[in-house]
This record gives sequence, structure tokens and C-alpha cells, in this order.
Amino acid sequence: MSNLFEEVKEKLRGNEKSIVLPEGTDERVLQAASRLQSEGLVQPILLGNETEVRQAAKVSNIDVTTMIIIDPEQAPYFEDLVKQLVERRAGKTTVEQARELLLSVNYFGTMLVYSGRADGLVSGAVHSTADTVRPALQIIRTKPGVSKTSGAFIMMKNEEKLVFADCAITVNPTSQELAEIAVESAKTARSFGINPRVAMLSFSTKGSAVTDETEKVAKAAKIAQTLAPELAIDGEFQFDAAYVPEIAQTKAPSSVIQGDANVFVFPTLEAGNIGYKLTERLGGYEAIGPILQGLNAPVNDLSRGCSADDVYKLSLITAAQSL
Repeated sequence: MSNLFEEVKEKLRGNEKSIVLPEGTDERVLQAASRLQSEGLVQPILLGNETEVRQAAKVSNIDVTTMIIIDPEQAPYFEDLVKQLVERRAGKTTVEQARELLLSVNYFGTMLVYSGRADGLVSGAVHSTADTVRPALQIIRTKPGVSKTSGAFIMMKNEEKLVFADCAITVNPTSQELAEIAVESAKTARSFGINPRVAMLSFSTKGSAVTDETEKVAKAAKIAQTLAPELAIDGEFQFDAAYVPEIAQTKAPSSVIQGDANVFVFPTLEAGNIGYKLTERLGGYEAIGPILQGLNAPVNDLSRGCSADDVYKLSLITAAQSL
């Protein structure tokens, strides 16, 4: 277990958080829930038909005797959630539509978070990203000053911890959106013990090329500096100028970032997704995430190819986000 997760566990000691796991019959989710329950730092809440959840656990030889299992159809506060959902959607959802939506475990689980009955949600082992993110955007919504959510990865190798964003959500962010992603990524870094130094990435360093693409990033850096003047943040940078001190001295000698960046904001989703996968597969870094940023409460999305260990780790991270 990396130092990151030991640090997260230490933060959670005495601050137990409840995390909704909507896919309660999935073996990987059940294994992760068992591990979380045994440690006593995170209270897993499994969703699904109780008989089916218990049968799936029995087949996998997992003890769920003391776990919280909620069947949305049988929840005594179901109609309360219906009323809250209708109010939250403000005319966009009727009572009948709300009842139907809340039979979906992701909508029901998201409403548990919104109503304060849980601290966060982790889904995606079975469901698509859209199935997980859509209820969060409709119900929990983004924080004031954040126009869109974004997805960050913590990249770890030995003692090094880096943050890459956006690698999961926004295809072609505007300068304003990139600036918001930079500020939220710095917050993510801080929450996991990283003192953020943020580089806005491009194929140009400080005007070495001038195109619409590079100017978008340079403008984003200026906006981010205005949004969070306390942050060490600059751009636009090629990756080597942001990461290698010797190259920074040559290409950007007057920048606050001198090859010591640890938070990297990519100009497009295409670049971010390729970048984190290259770093993971060729560089030997462990990629933790995506961690959804900018929401009023933590909701995180798994890959459908995830392992039980992935579910466990992302649950810990989600719990830490709620502190």
C-alpha cells in the first residue's frame, strides 16, 4: 500500500465516512466493501435487492452480515427523496419521473449523498461513466464558480505524486474552463498531501509558438492566476519545461514554475487521456482515478474493467474528499 493511502487512512481515523456503492451484487464491489468494513474507516452502503445482494455475497464467500444494504424500492424514505428530487430539478422532473429515476441505483445513491444520508458515492464497475456522472451533475451539481466538472488522476511512482487533469470529462475546454480545472486540481493535490505547483501544458513554452491553441492555454493561465493568486501557477509550457529544471532555466527563466511542477493541466481531453496512459504504461506510474473535481459532494467513477482493489482505493479517496 502506497504512502498516499496510508496518509488517507490516517486522516479518516476517527472520521468515518459513509460511501454508497450502488452496484451491490458485483463481486469486486462486495470484496471492496468487505475490506472497507473490516478496517472501520469507511462505512460502505450497498444498494440493490437485499436477497440478491446476500446471494451474490454468499456465492463469493463474503460476509455482509453487518453491512448496510438498501433496496431503493423498500427504503422507508423513498417518497421523501422523490419530493427532494422534484424540488432539486425545479420543474424539469415530475413526481412520476422522479419515482422512476429513483429506482435506478445511481440516482438513488446520488440522492442519498445529496440528502446527507451518505458522504459520497463510487460507481462504474457495471455502469457507464454517463450513468454515474449524469445524476451527479443534475442533483449534486458543481460548486459556485465552477462551470464544469473535470477528472483528475493522481500518478504515483515510488515517493513521487503528480496530478494530471482533465483526463476524463471535458473534451475541449475553453480558457475559462481550463483555469477552473487548474484551480480544482490544485485543491485535489492539497487534499492528498501535495503542495501544488501548477503547469498549464501546450506544445509551446511562453510564446515559442503562437496559435489559437497555445493562446488558449496562455489565457487560461492568466485567468487561473486571477482566480487563485495564492497558487504557484503558470503557462503555457511544454511538458519538459514544466518538469525538468535545466530546461525551464532555458525556456522559461522568469517563470514561477522552474521545472518543479507537480500538477499538470492538459489543453484537451485527448491530450490528457493519452498523457496519463503513456505515463502509466511506459513510465511505470500507478494511476489513481479518475477523481471527479468541482462537485458539491464527492462522486467518483470506476472503469468497468476495475479490480476489487480499484474499488477499495477509490472509495478511500472519495471518503477523504468529503473531509
